[in-house]
Amino acid sequence: METNNNLTIVPERGTIVSTTEGIIDNEHPNFIESNTQAVTMEELNHCIVPTFSDNSLTIAHQQFIDVVREAATNVFGELTETECRASHPIIGRIPTALHKKANELREDEKTLFYQRLAWCCHIKKLTREINGQTIYLCVGGVRAYNEDKLYARKSPEKFKVFVGWQVRVCSNLMLTCDGYSGTIECLTELDLLEKATRLFKQFDPKKEENLTLLENLGRTTITEQQFCQIIGRLRLYQALPTEQQRELPEVILGDQAINSATRNYTSNPNFGKREGEDITCWNLMQLLNEAVKASYVDKWLERNQNCTDFAIGIQKAIENEDNTYGWFLN
Repeated sequence: METNNNLTIVPERGTIVSTTEGIIDNEHPNFIESNTQAVTMEELNHCIVPTFSDNSLTIAHQQFIDVVREAATNVFGELTETECRASHPIIGRIPTALHKKANELREDEKTLFYQRLAWCCHIKKLTREINGQTIYLCVGGVRAYNEDKLYARKSPEKFKVFVGWQVRVCSNLMLTCDGYSGTIECLTELDLLEKATRLFKQFDPKKEENLTLLENLGRTTITEQQFCQIIGRLRLYQALPTEQQRELPEVILGDQAINSATRNYTSNPNFGKREGEDITCWNLMQLLNEAVKASYVDKWLERNQNCTDFAIGIQKAIENEDNTYGWFLN
């Protein structure tokens, strides 16, 4: 074992390493693209907070972040700074500026909140090497006000929380079912804290089962013919009658994601095809994960998990371990 400053470098693949200063710098690819924009916690603190029809406050975006970060800190330890991406800004004005033209409004007369928000941060002291890529343990969440019934009296609000591994080179998430909460409904911050804590405690970052599944993806190759077959079947799947779709594993990737993954097969510098080499199931998962980063915030997480399930299913079908996803290769 070689030690260099604060970083413990372990040659053996799959060993957890740590740093005392943290492992994330400020320059890295976005974890989601779509129509989102970067926002800071300070900007969120200046946004108005929507209410229900009875004037009861919703849980603000910044409160959502603070509560889930508290749960993650209690379970995993120190976190990096939060990276936020927001979309669908709702712009308004204060009552005293009702009769002003838009170009006459002062900054203090404008109001703003973001309908949808996605955020993530990393556990400072947990990283791993899988299939030649450094991955970090990541936690975060998604909130979309359009899923809440703000026109009615106060009711449970909907949130999505996740914990999983993220590839450093492209910020692609690799979500497994035990690291994704799905939609959870919460009335209070305490309720949100309890449900986030429960998810994080159930997820074991050193659990070999999930890590082995991810690592094995890099050991199974996919020929160009098989890749073309998979892409063709993914397109055909969308046109199948509903009854026939129900007989197959669920795939919630649309045309845009499939088109993007196909283009990246020939052009992506990290996971695309290289001359004289076949890609692996690991590459397939990353190509799909990269493609779903263009999804809307409120659909992004479930599609991300679906990519992980799909790549693992294809790997098992190729290795004749489980033919559940065999239809996509036939």
